[in-house]
Amino acid sequence: MFNFFKNHKLIVFIPLAFALYSLAFQDAKIFWYMYTFALLVLMSFSVIFTKVFDEMPTWKSLIYGLGYGTAIYAIIAGGFQFFKLLSFNIEGSVSSFISTFAPSSIWHYLLLMFIIVPGEEIFWRGFVQQKLKSYVSTRDSVLIAALLFGLALGFGGFVPGVFAGIATGIVLGFLYEWKRSMPLLIVAHLVMIVLLFLVLPLPA
Repeated sequence: MFNFFKNHKLIVFIPLAFALYSLAFQDAKIFWYMYTFALLVLMSFSVIFTKVFDEMPTWKSLIYGLGYGTAIYAIIAGGFQFFKLLSFNIEGSVSSFISTFAPSSIWHYLLLMFIIVPGEEIFWRGFVQQKLKSYVSTRDSVLIAALLFGLALGFGGFVPGVFAGIATGIVLGFLYEWKRSMPLLIVAHLVMIVLLFLVLPLPA
């Protein structure tokens, strides 16, 4: 039994990730503490059980990260406008989520920069996506990992965030397979976060 779980780690770590995400989103008052703890745990296990790739020069990671982070933001903003055209009450949903869970202080952004975003990328793209390649094709591993990432974000009760997470996961997942650079993913993710919540927030 032990050898089975040792050889099929996703059976353990996917439920663990979902449990930790669910726990983090249960109480908005301690969300930032619990979410940081969740990503620390998942990132720690990930770096033990998988290799994190960094095959690009730093300057290229920064340039590509800026470009792809902006592109991901554009996809999310475009999806927001699309749902508005369909007369969904997305503004109210976005407003509720932002008032409850969005970063609102310097230390929130520091946690995002040094723990949360690196943790999400190392776990979902670096660990889950790579382990899935033992069972399915590379393309399917990217899509499944992105779906799982979106579903995990769904514990926040923000349905549009599920779709945003899936879209983000797909772009970053294929980018990781193409460029094999975890710093690139982290920069792109951070750029998207800064644009989304600080520079050009969605109208709510």
